[in-house]
Order: sequence, then structure tokens, then C-alpha cells
Amino acid sequence: MDSSSNNDVIPSLGEGEGEEEEGNDTMEPVEANSRSNTPTESGQDRKRKRTSAVWSSFVIVGKNAQGKEHCKCKYCGKQYICEGTHGTGNMKRHIEFQCPKIMMHDPRQMLLKNNKSSNMTVSNPKSQNEFRTIVAETIVLHDLPFSFVEWSGVRKMIGYCTDEFHMVSRNTAKADVLSLYCIEKTKVKTLLEEAPGRICLTSDLWTSIATDGYMCLTAHFIDKNWVLQKKVLSFCFMPPPHDGVSLVDKIKTLLCEWKIENRIFSITLDNASSNNSLVHNLKSHLNINKALLCDGEFLHIRRCAHIINLIVQDGLKEIDGVVHKVRESVKYARASQTRKQKFLECIKRVHLDSKRGLRQDVPTRWNSTYLMLDSAIYYRLAWTALDLADSN
Repeated sequence: MDSSSNNDVIPSLGEGEGEEEEGNDTMEPVEANSRSNTPTESGQDRKRKRTSAVWSSFVIVGKNAQGKEHCKCKYCGKQYICEGTHGTGNMKRHIEFQCPKIMMHDPRQMLLKNNKSSNMTVSNPKSQNEFRTIVAETIVLHDLPFSFVEWSGVRKMIGYCTDEFHMVSRNTAKADVLSLYCIEKTKVKTLLEEAPGRICLTSDLWTSIATDGYMCLTAHFIDKNWVLQKKVLSFCFMPPPHDGVSLVDKIKTLLCEWKIENRIFSITLDNASSNNSLVHNLKSHLNINKALLCDGEFLHIRRCAHIINLIVQDGLKEIDGVVHKVRESVKYARASQTRKQKFLECIKRVHLDSKRGLRQDVPTRWNSTYLMLDSAIYYRLAWTALDLADSN
């Protein structure tokens, strides 16, 4: 079809139908410094309003030296001929795949998408709420303080990457984390409700370095897809006293909160005397509504690892003097950088592997005591060399 016939069937670029044509790939880019003239409208050429979404990212700059109308990208300055016969296909491809500002995720640039009707729409898929959710998840995942969002370095980094989102205050971050907790709690409740069988519990108490008491309650169950699930129901502050009455009151409250008081199969605890009282009181409470199998005969499960630890600790008392000497020797060798360096020199002198390292135990964990003794025996010759080099 020659140019004269094209003019008969294809409207100018200003007309809506001509703008949506994308099949013509002959559109060539022009240099940004091409001479431009202000376009003139003849009385015979009536231009319709441009309806294509590409015009939110392009602007008409005039005609070049050859008299062809051209436009440029608002963000990167790339120029294209935009005569009516060329359509807007190249401009659309430039916005979607070629514009360097989009490739660098320029926050000012809106993304162009095609919907089912093949019409282009401008949308921004990211939002401030989604950004705040990601920040809250990051705080939880990496155990960060709420003041993390107010660190100057973090704010500078976010500001450099994008000016579309802004960091929130620590109070807002705290509220977002609590909202995230509520969402996750609802999901766990749904899992528990849909689980076809009974639920097994484990619980433990300990004292933090700040002498505060804490209790953790964990649920183990098979979900509707027959997958074993392990979910922490509560990790909470537990003020004294830590006797059986206080513990059973706390656990009953948690069971009612999660609505599983009638679905308990067993609870696994260590061998502390207070736990015996806890189980007795809990069994009496749950049996009122006939909520336990076999009247709670299988409710209490004693933790095997704790039993093994008690057995080993009792056996270690037979060599307590030797273990104490080894422990103090390891503490001495690790007490300062100077002593560490001196011990490393002794290791090299007897041609042993220094990468294995000394292990210091935690007296209440028998496996750590084993690792300490194992490493000390491996470095037996190094200890002898250290004894000759250091009178202490």
C-alpha cells in the first residue's frame, strides 16, 4: 500500500485509533539535539485528544529538520518520531523494556501494564503499607530493636534508593509488629481449628540473665494435610512464684485463649518438682469436662533429654575433681588474648591442628562437658608445653 492510500485509512497520531497501533516497527529514534519547530495546525487537520497511556511518559517537542513531528521521554530524554503512520508501539516498548530510569527502578516512573482488553493502564503496584509490613517482618526476622527504623544510616539508605516511601517512627514500627503478630496468630488459630486430631504440648521455664522468669508453650499436631506442625503458642513473662498453682493457672489461661482446652493429648515437661503439681492440677481441671483420654493417664510425658542429663550429671560426680581442673584450665587459656596467643604457640610447637579449638562447657549440659573433655584430651601435649612455658 503506498503512502497516499495510508493517508486514507490511518488517522494522524493525534487520533485515538492511530495511537494504539503497535505493529509498525519502522519508527526510528532521532537525536536529542535535532532542531525542533513549534507544530502548526492547519484548519483542515483537526487533531483529536491523544488517549494512549504512553503520553503520560512522553511529551511532543516539535518537528525535526525533515519536518517530522517527534516526542521525547520525560524521564530519560529519548526521542522518537511520532507521525501518525508510526503508531505508539515503540514508545510503549521503550517504557516497558528500554528506559534506563525504569531499569534502575526510578520511583518517579509509573509502570505500564496491559489488561485483558489490551488497553494500557498506569499503575503503581507498591504501596507504603506494603513497605511497612516488610520493615516489620525484617525487625522480627533479624531480632532488631524498634529504634532500627530511626537509625540515620538506614534512613539515608532508604532515601537514596527511593523517595516514594518514608521510614516510620519506632512507635509506628512497634504497632506494625503487633499487627503482624495478630495476623500470624489468626493463621495459627486456623491451623489448630482445622487439625483433625488432638494436640500435644511442651513447656519449659527459665530465668534470663536479668533474673526475669519466662515460660514457653509449644503445640505439636498433625494438620489437615497430615503434616507435622510445631507452633509456639506463647513466649511470655512468668513472674514468681514458679510453683504448680501459678503454672497451671497460666497454662489454663493460654489453653482457653487458643480454644484447645478440650483437645489436649499430652504435655511434656522436665522433672522439676513443681511440674508434678502442675500436671496434677491440670488433670483435675480438664477432667471436669471429660476432656482427656483415659482420664489423663497419658497426659504427663517426662522429657527424656532431661532424664539423660540427670543420669550423666550423677555419673560425672565420680570424676568431678578432674572435670573441675580441666574446666579451670580451659578458662585460664581463654581468659585473655595474650594467653590465647601463648597457647597457640604451644599448639604449633607440638604440631597439632589449631583450628579445632578449645571448648568451654556449660555445667548443666552434659554434651558440652563431653566436647570440652574431648578437646582438652586432643591438646594434651599442648597443655604440657604450656605448663613448661607458664608457671601459672
